[in-house]
Amino acid sequence: MANQDLYEVLGVSKDATQDEIKKAYRKLAHQHHPDKKGGDEKKFKEINSAYQVLGNEQKRKQYDQFGQGFGQTGGQQGGMNWEDFARASGGQGPFGGGFNQQNVEFDMGDIFGDLFGFGKRSGGRGRAQSTQGGDIQTEMQVEFREAVFGAEKLIDLYKFNICSKCGGNGAEPGSKIETCKTCQGKGQVDRIQQTILGAFRSAAVCPDCRGEGKQISQKCSKCNGNGRVKESEKMKIKIPAGISDGETIRLAGKGEAGQKGTMPGGLFISIRVKQDPNFIREDDNIISQLDISFSQAALGDKIKVNTLDGDVILKIPAGTQSGKVFKLTGKGVPHLRSRGRGDQLVTVNIKTPTRLNREQKKIFEQLANLF
Repeated sequence: MANQDLYEVLGVSKDATQDEIKKAYRKLAHQHHPDKKGGDEKKFKEINSAYQVLGNEQKRKQYDQFGQGFGQTGGQQGGMNWEDFARASGGQGPFGGGFNQQNVEFDMGDIFGDLFGFGKRSGGRGRAQSTQGGDIQTEMQVEFREAVFGAEKLIDLYKFNICSKCGGNGAEPGSKIETCKTCQGKGQVDRIQQTILGAFRSAAVCPDCRGEGKQISQKCSKCNGNGRVKESEKMKIKIPAGISDGETIRLAGKGEAGQKGTMPGGLFISIRVKQDPNFIREDDNIISQLDISFSQAALGDKIKVNTLDGDVILKIPAGTQSGKVFKLTGKGVPHLRSRGRGDQLVTVNIKTPTRLNREQKKIFEQLANLF
């Protein structure tokens, strides 16, 4: 870094804020890190050395006060490099605030954690996570009337359930569960990494308890310490009245059990509704057809109509035309998310006779002369 200004190394102005200096350093360190493809170790060292001074408010003030000669190599100008400056800062010079580049330990969570994947010492980021239970997605076919009025159905699932022997803690009944002595129950341990920049402290998953923070003297013989086993389970499922074809029933916590007490997954059941030969569903309304004769249409009549609730009497007024729609209020599908029901819409079709005997033809001819 001979004759090079530290602000120029980081690409910031001399009046840059500490936050701007930190952002510039992160960007350049990420770009030139030697472990990355296209990285430059020499450039990375220069960036790091510059940030070690400018990133510290006290050292930055000293640098601004004594000039860039303190940051250069080159005996012709009688300068000194930053290693000399660091030794002087150990108490032999007027700078104070000891600094030793070779032996200093960094907490990597502040700067390098986001860039190169080192774990932070706080917040449990170094703790291993037990496997959370998975979601289950399946289908169920129901009858038309079951979807309309609701029902209870049995479903057979093969899934992970909480171990009935250990209750999910993974320990053989009667065995001891103790706090891990290695990590003191934290689930993680500190480690020191030697790098080109010096010694770095970071957090790692405890090798003895694997992040659990506790140890068992004997694993459960049924689940082998996982706290769950895979087995068949019959489950009652309530089909809500008014559910439509293709809708999904969501049951939180009814999926697969997680390892050692972690959250279970959910159960998602997609409903498939069988068709009915007599009714068609449109939203919450029921559509049906009714055939009547010429005389019933002309003279009127009372006709029995099939509904989801059984037969009802529909009054056909005289002079009814083919295609007329009658509404049977409240005879449709119950609303799934509110009270009440839809309607049944009955379309009347006037049935034309196809074969007439001589007497019938004569009657229709007489009618034709009248109209």
